[in-house]
Amino acid sequence: MSPRPDRRPRRAVALTYEAGRDHAPRVAASGAGPVADRILAAAREHGVPVREDPSLAEALSGLDLWEHVPPELYAVIAEVLAWAYRAESDYRHRGA
Repeated sequence: MSPRPDRRPRRAVALTYEAGRDHAPRVAASGAGPVADRILAAAREHGVPVREDPSLAEALSGLDLWEHVPPELYAVIAEVLAWAYRAESDYRHRGA
């Protein structure tokens, strides 16, 4: 990975959501630097769409593991989920 222009380590946060159990997505993994790189590699290895949004990653990285996303972030999380569903749909339609 190339060095970050602002010199801060890359951050990654993985979310999970289980309908019927969760009222909002939860933080399933979070880390910076090498841990973030491993989170991103695992997501790509399992075909999970990855969206780079440093501001959102920074906001989510302040949450504890398994903590629900707070209501203040619902709108931006909804945008990311809509993007992920479109990306997954596009991927399936290309026959990959």
